[in-house]
Amino acid sequence: MDESSPEPPPKKRKRRGLLIGALALVLVVAVGVALALPAVSNRLALPWAPNAPKAAEPSPVPVALQLKGPDTSKAAPTPAAVQAALAGPAGNTALGTLTGSVLDPATGTTLWDRNPGQPLTPASTTKLLTTAAALLALDHGAQISTKVVQGASPDTAVIVGGGDVTLSSLPKGKDPLYPGGAHLDDLVEQVKNSSGGQIKKVQIDSSLFSGPTTAPGLAAGDVPTYTAAMVPAMLDAGRLDPSDDHSARTPNPAADLTRQFAERLGANVAGTMNATAPQGAKVLGEVKSAPITELVSQLLQASDNTLADAVARQTAIATGKPATFEGGAAATLDVLRQHKFDLGGVELSDNSGLSTLNKVPSKVLAEIVGAAAAPEGKDERSAKLRPILVGLPVAGGTGTLASRYADGNSSGGKGLVRAKTGSLSGVNTLAGVVLDNDGRVLVFALMSNGGSTDPSRKALDAIAAKLKTCGCT
Repeated sequence: MDESSPEPPPKKRKRRGLLIGALALVLVVAVGVALALPAVSNRLALPWAPNAPKAAEPSPVPVALQLKGPDTSKAAPTPAAVQAALAGPAGNTALGTLTGSVLDPATGTTLWDRNPGQPLTPASTTKLLTTAAALLALDHGAQISTKVVQGASPDTAVIVGGGDVTLSSLPKGKDPLYPGGAHLDDLVEQVKNSSGGQIKKVQIDSSLFSGPTTAPGLAAGDVPTYTAAMVPAMLDAGRLDPSDDHSARTPNPAADLTRQFAERLGANVAGTMNATAPQGAKVLGEVKSAPITELVSQLLQASDNTLADAVARQTAIATGKPATFEGGAAATLDVLRQHKFDLGGVELSDNSGLSTLNKVPSKVLAEIVGAAAAPEGKDERSAKLRPILVGLPVAGGTGTLASRYADGNSSGGKGLVRAKTGSLSGVNTLAGVVLDNDGRVLVFALMSNGGSTDPSRKALDAIAAKLKTCGCT
């Protein structure tokens, strides 16, 4: 070795080794500290974790979930007791002309009534007849279609209305106003894909529905304030604001649908709103509504007038009647008669209840709700009519009863009364079910004509609430 060549200083090597050792020690300490933390040790299920099991896990316990109906083992309510309980609230002068019925659906007994056969204006409790007929006549899983087909030339698309008024204008990803409903954007996307982007002109075929677009007996301004002109294809049941259930409706729902569809497709509206789709035309796109049972629930909850008349026209089509207001009403009555409902005194001009020409006795409303609420095996109509009970608004909780049952005379029924409401000028009605104090289901139908709106509603609510607090045996 050349002694004149200096060697690398040994101290540098020693410092590097010490540094590595120190880092390793810090790492070990850090990991140890981390593993000692309760949150970390619990997450990793370490033996020293505070939440580590201290014994063997218990054996799983079998659970059998089963829905049970109301208890019918207790004494049945008696007519005398119910009549005594309702004497006070049913005598409220705010009710004007009051008719009604209270039934025990388990026995079929009438517990209280007042002129139950007298026809009165039912307002939106008309929808009980509409939905009952639809559920009896239609497949519960049926969905209503809106198609787009190729027109007379390859650059033309024709919207074919199938009667679905719930198609949503909201963008995909936003919940539609009608749960389970289709989005216009889905239809646009299908047409773009199937046509290769060649569509330049859009038309609409509204020929499925015929006759007047407005029912007889409606007040001036009801269309478009409370319902839309009845056509077989529209967006959001014609609402100007697709996110507001109480929004006013557009004066021309078919034109609005055609315009929005064309704009999203990058095309133009061509011709009139009365095009005819070519027979056997190529289908470019198709979307469907929620099933009939869900539409029934939605129209009862929100008392949706446009949807009620649209569903009635599906009943008309299924039974060979014209898809008109007259045809929908006739089909509803025919189906109910075929299923042994006594419709003496009933007159229908529409299926939403907006028409003041409608007349229905309270006993008919009670019989329909009673058939839906009857115990299993007692009434052969019950299985098909059960969805009516699902759709009834809950007192103080949902739908048209959300803001009611708030005062001292009716608060006892909050959350326990389920009923369809009806309101027009001078008309207030209520029909549904309630559990009494003994846990038995009672059915009621109450009709008030001639009273002021707010006092009449409160008086009807008080009668139904009294049935809840009554043992009545």
